[in-house]
Amino acid sequence: MPIIEVRDLVKSYNGLEAVRGVSFEIEEGETFGFLGPNGAGKTTTISILCTLLSPSSGTAVVNGYDCMKDPKGVRSSIGLVFQEVTLDNELTAYENLKFHCYLYNMQRSVAEKRIDEMLEVVGLGPRRNDFVKGFSGGMKRRLEIARGLLHRPKVLFLDEPTLGLDPQTRSHVWHFIEELKKREGSTVFMTTHYMDEAEICDRIAIIDRGRIIDCRSPEELKSSLRGDTVYLETDDDQAALRELSEKLGLEARRIEGGGLALIVESGEKVIPRIFSGLSTGVRSVNLKRPSLDDVFLHLTGREIREVEGGGTDRPVRGFRR
Repeated sequence: MPIIEVRDLVKSYNGLEAVRGVSFEIEEGETFGFLGPNGAGKTTTISILCTLLSPSSGTAVVNGYDCMKDPKGVRSSIGLVFQEVTLDNELTAYENLKFHCYLYNMQRSVAEKRIDEMLEVVGLGPRRNDFVKGFSGGMKRRLEIARGLLHRPKVLFLDEPTLGLDPQTRSHVWHFIEELKKREGSTVFMTTHYMDEAEICDRIAIIDRGRIIDCRSPEELKSSLRGDTVYLETDDDQAALRELSEKLGLEARRIEGGGLALIVESGEKVIPRIFSGLSTGVRSVNLKRPSLDDVFLHLTGREIREVEGGGTDRPVRGFRR
């Protein structure tokens, strides 16, 4: 059975639909990602799955527990890292984890063992008695992930966990998450609008305006575009356009600022033909394979950067009582 099953999920805020009939399944042990801009419905969906919000309609089941009928069962099965830091800055690393153990009613002997183990795993053992307010952003993220894994959840939810971190720290955090996933065997459900982070997923659901547009592996999504882009700079673009069409049967277009672009299959095979077939001098040639940016643009008609910062999606913090 899938560890997460979502059917026809809808969530409305004051008449505006943040999530519009979303359906998907996630297999146990899978790393599954929601890729989309702010306001796409990512945080709303993950909040429903974590029992922080109630859906307007539809069903969501996590580890066999219905999110509406058995929220306690769901909460006992999951760990969660929010977009924003939710640690207590006035407590030490150890005290933050200890408080989490109290919330989950863990036996004292088990709790102490797990705290020691997780602090060592995340590389914070020597800082166990230091106050969190003195930690860097990356250290806080690592501590939050350790906290989310203390009770050995079946599913670890990561809602934009590297938001606001510099690229190097982001890379370190994701390497750390991958190592922990192998160690703990948890299923990982992440949301992101960073394309490089989405690449680590087994499958990606591209979500925009509250709907899932496509859901496949990163390689399947990129290969669906069926084409590489070849960029050329020549001595005479007009002559090169004519020769490419008449002599090689290749359609090219001018690009702003000078140069030509061709969309072709197997660009590495086409480039030698261009060099041998053109009498016009070629100054430079570049090959660009399809990326997730290209996939998002193809599926939505927009670049993800064009739609950042707006929408009806909203962050939710704290368990629903």
